[in-house]
Amino acid sequence: MRKVKLATVWLDGCSGCHMSLLDMDAAIISLAGKVDLVYGPLVDAQEFPDGVDVTLVEGAVSSMEDLHKIQEIRLRTNVLVSLGDCAVTSNVPSMRNPIPVNKLLQRVYVEGADEGKVIPTEGVPPLMKHARPVHEFVKVDVWVPGCPPSAKAILSVVTDLLAGRKPEANPNPKFG
Repeated sequence: MRKVKLATVWLDGCSGCHMSLLDMDAAIISLAGKVDLVYGPLVDAQEFPDGVDVTLVEGAVSSMEDLHKIQEIRLRTNVLVSLGDCAVTSNVPSMRNPIPVNKLLQRVYVEGADEGKVIPTEGVPPLMKHARPVHEFVKVDVWVPGCPPSAKAILSVVTDLLAGRKPEANPNPKFG
């Protein structure tokens, strides 16, 4: 039996969704027999692979790097899952949206710094005008709201996908 190629991705978010994923505890062991984790913050892969069956995406699209990454991931993924409120609604990352990017960078890196008062240009991806949810840029197949979603909710969605079932939509999603 072929293992399902599973990837996880962390865009602009806090890693809380990945922490919930790890909170599955012993269930991770049973999943390990069914999936091959091919990409994610817990894997040493440097490039997103081709032919991924399921990708769980945490975080909003906030930078040009995020945008290019999510577009590449969508091309290489069969089922894309928006995992958590930041991916579903842009939640916390979107709190910066009313502030123009230049003012935001000035406030953080110049006005808010005690030393080295300069806006970095190397190694920092350019911010987009607004942080936006994943579905505004690519097709999303499944949404898992929550901040973060519970380990039980994530396990339920992954289990359904592994069994070839479309996960049931939560009739009462909890946002934030």
